Amino acid sequence: MTAHPDEEIRVAAWYDEEREALFSPSATRSYTAKRRHNRKPPDSRTPFTRDADRILHSPAYTRYIDKTQVFYLVENDHITHRVLHVQFVSKIARTIGRYLRLNEDLIEAIALGHDIGHAPYGHTGEEFLSKISKRQRGIPFSHNVQSVRFLDTIEDQDLTLQVLDGILCHNGESTESELTPAPYDDFSEYERRLETIGEEDGDFSPMTAEGCVVRFADTIAYIGRDIDDAQATGLLPVNLPLSPSVCEVLGDDTRSFIDTLSLDLMRSSKCNEECRIAYSDEVGAALHDLKKYNYENIYNNPLLTSERGKVEEMYETVFSALLEDLETEKKDSPVYTMFLDASWVVPAYRAGATDEDIVIDCIAGMTDRTFEKTFRNIVLPRKVKGRFS
Repeated sequence: MTAHPDEEIRVAAWYDEEREALFSPSATRSYTAKRRHNRKPPDSRTPFTRDADRILHSPAYTRYIDKTQVFYLVENDHITHRVLHVQFVSKIARTIGRYLRLNEDLIEAIALGHDIGHAPYGHTGEEFLSKISKRQRGIPFSHNVQSVRFLDTIEDQDLTLQVLDGILCHNGESTESELTPAPYDDFSEYERRLETIGEEDGDFSPMTAEGCVVRFADTIAYIGRDIDDAQATGLLPVNLPLSPSVCEVLGDDTRSFIDTLSLDLMRSSKCNEECRIAYSDEVGAALHDLKKYNYENIYNNPLLTSERGKVEEMYETVFSALLEDLETEKKDSPVYTMFLDASWVVPAYRAGATDEDIVIDCIAGMTDRTFEKTFRNIVLPRKVKGRFS
């Protein structure tokens, strides 16, 4: 006999209550999940598992497949792309969260969605799109904000407050060695954070311990892989030595970095009534040195940055062309065919967005390949099919 769906939901809820009774005092319980709309009735999944599924099946997540992590304009099948990076973050964060008895469902949802807002060509593209955004809208472009913009405003996935906040506050480029959750309980504070993040005092600590763990796991996931990828592309010599301050504490390869950083975070963090997610002083200092090494030898390497001027020109060209297409209602333009007319863009989005918002959102959603194709179509003359006699 098949169980009635209501009975399956009841059993699943009982199981989740039993499981969450073992969580640490600082862990986020599923019953605290808050949504704006609650359009769907409960099912056998926890609210945060439903969020992870909604993110996984969103068009924005699908575009991860061709989003640059660090090495844009590099043809190599074995370097890290965003779709792989977010899986690394999820795995590392869930391992740490399990040890600290936190909510792995919430961790997974935050990790899967945290980089959805990245523009073509990674942080380099983000820099140039932010320059355009400041000029046109008076506000910077931030991939953190863009991630929740895609999921919450453009697609309206009705995600929970806890997941949206974790995505908004992930900031894997931060340098702190300790985080304390900054809890709040309504969407008004989330909206305030959304409006001010990226400003001088707008780097917020996540509202949950789970969000803090993902923020640290983001760095753990990329810090060694970026070195591996730099060596695979020839940007770094394979045997370029790390400083003794790094090797003696963290090891000298990606496996050692992940193992040491994860274990130290587990040992040094406390998730009782008082919650503190942190590295030890020794490991935190070594990680700071390793980040410095990556910036000096990878992210600011002239071999990687030599095409920046051309990339900036591409951004300016594509933005200007699409803005003109929107203002003249050129319906065969990518701003319509790939974005505004797409079934996943909710009608309410168009009513609340300026033309500049729409073009920036359209570009931010492009994969690297689509961005390049759009640029080529704008600057190169179209071939005309014909027959010569």
